Amino acid sequence: MATQSRTDPLTLDVIQLIAGVVARYHEEYDRAAATHALTGAQARVLGLLSLEPMPMRKVARKLKCEPSNITGIVDRLELRGLVERRPDPADRRIKLAAPTEEGMRTAGHLRDALDFAREPLAELSESERTVLRDLLRRMLGEDDV
Repeated sequence: MATQSRTDPLTLDVIQLIAGVVARYHEEYDRAAATHALTGAQARVLGLLSLEPMPMRKVARKLKCEPSNITGIVDRLELRGLVERRPDPADRRIKLAAPTEEGMRTAGHLRDALDFAREPLAELSESERTVLRDLLRRMLGEDDV
C-alpha cells in the first residue's frame, strides 16, 4: 500500500483541524487560568499534578518542556500554596511535586471551566470517542498504553 503524501488535501485538512483544537484548548485554558490569577502554563502543571504527584522531570517530559521551566512554575505554585514538594515514598531521594488541598480545588475549578470539547465529545458515541482516543494515542506514539 502506498503511503499518503503529507501534503494531500485530507492530511492538510486534518492538520488544520488539530491546530484549531489545540488553539481553542490553549485559549480556554488561559482564560480559565486567568480567573485564578494563574498563567496557562501554571494551570496546565497544576492540572497534571492533580492526576498524580510526580517528579518535575516527568512533568517536563509530559508537557514537552525544559525541567528548569517546570521548576520555576512549581516554585510559583508553591508560593501560592497550590503545590508542595514531598519525598517520593518509593525513593526518598526523589522529590515529588504534589497539589495541596487548595491546589486540588483549583485544579477542579479549572477542569470544570474547560468545556469547549465537552459538548462536542458528548455528541459522539462511546465507540466513536474510543476510536478518536486510540487514533490520537497512535499519532502521539502512545498506542501501547
